[in-house]
Amino acid sequence: MRLRPVPWQRAMYSPTVTSQNPAPPSSSSARPVLIDTDPGVDDAMAILMALASPELDVVGLTTIFGNAATDVTTRNAFSLLETAGRTDIPVAVGRSNPIATDYLGPVPQVHGTDGLGNASLHAPQEQPVEADAATFIHDTVAASPGEVTVLTLGPVTNLADSITRFPDVVDLVDRVVVMGGNALVPGNATPTAEANINNDPEAADLVFGADWDITMVGLDVTQQVTLSGAAIERIMAHPSPTGTLLAKAIPLYRSFFEATNGIDGIYLHDPSTIAYLLDPAAFTTNPWPLRVETEGFSRGKTWPNLGDTDDASPPAWRDRPLVNVCTGVDAIQVAGLVEERLTR
Repeated sequence: MRLRPVPWQRAMYSPTVTSQNPAPPSSSSARPVLIDTDPGVDDAMAILMALASPELDVVGLTTIFGNAATDVTTRNAFSLLETAGRTDIPVAVGRSNPIATDYLGPVPQVHGTDGLGNASLHAPQEQPVEADAATFIHDTVAASPGEVTVLTLGPVTNLADSITRFPDVVDLVDRVVVMGGNALVPGNATPTAEANINNDPEAADLVFGADWDITMVGLDVTQQVTLSGAAIERIMAHPSPTGTLLAKAIPLYRSFFEATNGIDGIYLHDPSTIAYLLDPAAFTTNPWPLRVETEGFSRGKTWPNLGDTDDASPPAWRDRPLVNVCTGVDAIQVAGLVEERLTR
């Protein structure tokens, strides 16, 4: 049973190094958001977009493997917070491997050897909190039951770990938004699987099977939303720390999409989740129970039960909760919103 919401209070953790950038005042109406992430060029865009949005109060980052190893993504998380002048935001380090297998490895051809398009940023000075990511997720949502949105931009391993170790986290969180999966379209890591889910299918099946308010923002919509080459040039030319960082990070990422997908631009995978939080009316969703394949050549595939089979409730999907699966999007609206926030 969901607990009664109480007024938001910031979690008890703080970086061990004193911040030189105290937190700016936030609106009482801002939605508290905890971002689990594997930066990652598009993660960087999403995080910077969230930090530029007064509707959102980013209360912490937790790091995970995916686009790069966890130590690299943790360093990148701190670099992004430095860029945004928000080193007051705590960072917790997550797992280095999936819950049941080994890490598949980084994708330097997409995100560079440093995870940020070979931007070669200086080493950040801040330090993570003592708690690991699973504990930090639980304690953050427990500090304000029913208030915090957990947004995942990478494999959902930390969230699955939190469920396993702290089962009450399911009742404490407001809602979960997952960037990942592919309900009705092919995968991008394999012909059947989207990259984040493919990195830890067992964790994803656990997360999509938990009884909480959860939305999947997957390839069904993110590959409909393209940031054009012209928009990329405007973002990279913007005279701000964000523009300067993205001018270093995006070119390799952009060249990958040009070579692989034949587009002049990039798909807005992770930034689409921020757009969903800011403008959910731009998206169409369908409530379906989901399973994630954990074996064979379709490992990592997110399988919705569309309800059009002879058996309306096949055993594998029986008693599974509904997941709000994004299937449609106003691509022009979302791309415009991303550009507007990254050039603030």
